Amino acid sequence: MKIKHSKYKNTGLIFELLVKQIAADTLNKEESPAISIIREYFANRSTLAKEYKMYSLVMKANGVAQRKAEAIVSTVTEISRKLDQKILKTQKYKLISEIKKHYNLEEFFSIQVRDYKPLAALYCLLEAQNNADIVDPQYLVDNKLTILEHLTAKKQNEDSVKDTLIEEYSKYDKDLRLLTFKILLEKFNDNYKDLLPEQKYILKEFITSVNSKARLRNIVNEELAKIAKEVEKFTSKIKDEVVKIKLEEVSKAIVPLKKTEAISDSHLINLMQYYDLVNELKTL
Repeated sequence: MKIKHSKYKNTGLIFELLVKQIAADTLNKEESPAISIIREYFANRSTLAKEYKMYSLVMKANGVAQRKAEAIVSTVTEISRKLDQKILKTQKYKLISEIKKHYNLEEFFSIQVRDYKPLAALYCLLEAQNNADIVDPQYLVDNKLTILEHLTAKKQNEDSVKDTLIEEYSKYDKDLRLLTFKILLEKFNDNYKDLLPEQKYILKEFITSVNSKARLRNIVNEELAKIAKEVEKFTSKIKDEVVKIKLEEVSKAIVPLKKTEAISDSHLINLMQYYDLVNELKTL
């Protein structure tokens, strides 16, 4: 699913609109109710004010280094997950009701805001963090790309953004790990076209076993043992001596992981390639 942007729920956008409304009221030499609204809803320690600070942090940072930009996005998404979403929803409802008392909402939300795109992207990214449903991974990537490009003022590499999303979401609960699995599937589908059942299985295990390194190591070793047997079986049937020698070299390289050995992405990539090799051997 995709998260639809809502101007009525975007805390950062509403604040910017209130500031612009104050300027418009002042130019018209009118008392500005927007001033008291900002004081009541944003100048305190409420959940709404805390969320606004996250928007403010992102919007005020521009032209920062890549590492700092990644840290900012990681920080605001992590804080967002800790906010009470029910309280936040109630406070947003009250805020809109207060604005409606003094302004025509259609006219109020029609005011142009310079940084509308990154504000909308941040809203969608934060909403995805707190949504019970699995969000379209590409949609997450697109929104993070927009935010990082705002922060760094540079064009971002989509694959790099996918990698950081995978790393971030793999640390979270089961639902978010499933989202990570979907991102990984898309990432590897780009390189391997249609993934084999064995490849999908090991990808899923790399995500769901993130907190159990011993279990993951056992699974990897079991798969390596299966692959080694398959390669050995096909090697005995190959008549081409050059191919046979190469397969024997591959077979020697397939060794189980030691108990002290840390599991990395390179092990996953090796397994993916081994599965491809076995699949090709079956067609010979």
